[in-house]
Amino acid sequence: MFEIIKREFIYIWYYFSVQLHQIFLYWVIGMVIGSIVSVFFKDKIHGLMRNMKGNGSTIIGIIAASFLGVLSPLCMYGTIPIAASFSKGGVRDEWLAAFMMSSILLNPQLIVYSAALGMKVLLIRIITCFLCGIVAGILIKVFFGEDSKRGKKNERYFTFKNFDEPKNKDTDPNILLRFLKNLWRNVKATGLYFLIGIFLSALFQRYVPQEAVTFMFGGNEAWGVLMASTVGVPLYVCGGGTIPILQAWLAQGMSLGSAAAFMITGPATKITNLGALKVVLGIKNFVIYWVYVITFSCITGLLINLIF
Repeated sequence: MFEIIKREFIYIWYYFSVQLHQIFLYWVIGMVIGSIVSVFFKDKIHGLMRNMKGNGSTIIGIIAASFLGVLSPLCMYGTIPIAASFSKGGVRDEWLAAFMMSSILLNPQLIVYSAALGMKVLLIRIITCFLCGIVAGILIKVFFGEDSKRGKKNERYFTFKNFDEPKNKDTDPNILLRFLKNLWRNVKATGLYFLIGIFLSALFQRYVPQEAVTFMFGGNEAWGVLMASTVGVPLYVCGGGTIPILQAWLAQGMSLGSAAAFMITGPATKITNLGALKVVLGIKNFVIYWVYVITFSCITGLLINLIF
């Protein structure tokens, strides 16, 4: 029995060490870039969003808001108070929807992490997340805007209550210390999940046959996309933690469409994000959000499988 345990430990350690070697540098660079953006560019990014008032082109505003959401380094609990201040400043709900949706799905740090999956997957993730924000903004405009049949003048889609702008933690007068403190917070926030992700990936590679992964996520394209959308709901905890798992699945036969579906539903339905969103959406709009995320991820996954 001891020899069996020892052998399995060696196998798992081998898979763990190989994957750690493959993606550790991406994790480090991602944290560094994330901290640089957070410390030196966050206020400028949010300032651009804050200056988007009620006038101007709706579509251009939605596209710009989704782009700024991708660039924003904040997590959802940091994004919602910021969005509340945007709303109080007169930023339209469709622009807020685009910003919040793309901000949930992606940030500069996660973009660098995702480069470990290859350039094709990285581009798919950036484009689909960006489009998800744009489509969300357009749908809010069409179905809930003031000029829609359902919309009511002066009624906001989001209900921001008791949300004050988050306290800025990057206030150390020494620029280097300010950056290092932010970087250390990044390490503490993502490090454990990153290691857990690599460990789970090692378990998958050792104990889950490649044929099973291909059957679940690659063989039948429609079934694989649906499975990836479903699995993304309970499995996704931290963006960096899922990169090793995705890398292993892709190597074992996961289709690009299934990967795209997972990368949308995962962060969009992460439990901490859902808790925050439920507060500002209410039950009815919260259900609509769920339907939109699952529908968009499935359609996106199927289209990507058709293209590639």
